[in-house]
Amino acid sequence: MTFTLGLTGSIGMGKSTTAKMFATEGCAVWDADAAVHRMYGKGGAAVGPMKNAFPSAVQDGAVSREVLKTLIQSDPSVLKQIEQIVHPLVAADRDAFISASTAAITVLDIPLLFENGTEKTLDAVACVHVAPDIQRARVLERGTMSEAQFESILAKQMPIADKLAKSDYVIESDTLNHALAQVKAVVEDIKQRLAHA
Repeated sequence: MTFTLGLTGSIGMGKSTTAKMFATEGCAVWDADAAVHRMYGKGGAAVGPMKNAFPSAVQDGAVSREVLKTLIQSDPSVLKQIEQIVHPLVAADRDAFISASTAAITVLDIPLLFENGTEKTLDAVACVHVAPDIQRARVLERGTMSEAQFESILAKQMPIADKLAKSDYVIESDTLNHALAQVKAVVEDIKQRLAHA
């Protein structure tokens, strides 16, 4: 049995970078966003059900995120329908990954972990965080979204203070070295827990 550690945090907190650190420490890492990306790609598990629900969203055998965005903007209820299709597929993908994992610790990188109630199925949760001004600067530096889009995403996510309060481990990603030291400490702590289990 592998120890399942959920990894979460809000946008721009350094979660993806932290997930890579867990991988270098020998953990198996599953990424929810990457799973959705695979499912939307040609031959992906979501293509068929999406084509049935939103025929215009499937182009060249793959799901177009741009078309989905437009559909959601014109009718917000579309998002719920998309989630009803995608969430069970993502959960099945995650469960298959956990079952196949041979690592002592399996890290599950899930942005909306608490929002979806996934923490109830895991052994522990680590939350990555950074000061709000650093978070804002990181997101806007990417140049992929406007300040308004950033605010809109933040509004949909659970406040970081709530996420931190619900988490077993907290990782501050202000610098790479600091984050890595905390990742090593989390892995060490879990290994101790497993040794005494």
